[in-house]
Amino acid sequence: METKQRIREFVTGNFFVQDKAGLTDSASLLDLGVVDSTGVLEIMGFLESAFGVTVEDDEIVPDNLDSIDRIAAFVERKRVAG
Repeated sequence: METKQRIREFVTGNFFVQDKAGLTDSASLLDLGVVDSTGVLEIMGFLESAFGVTVEDDEIVPDNLDSIDRIAAFVERKRVAG
């Protein structure tokens, strides 16, 4: 399964998303109120268990974790970096 699809399924399956079909990959999960700081921690745990990537403290920023697109790009960067 594609990375974005796995992330989408996790987000829509674990957080309240009023319009799942309308949630674009580029939509801000924080601005929409889909996730809060606790939700970010849950996403980190999912990324670590599902993709085997470690999220360092300085990587917990909206540029990496605020949308499905950004999360998928972050996972790919971490995979390439090994």
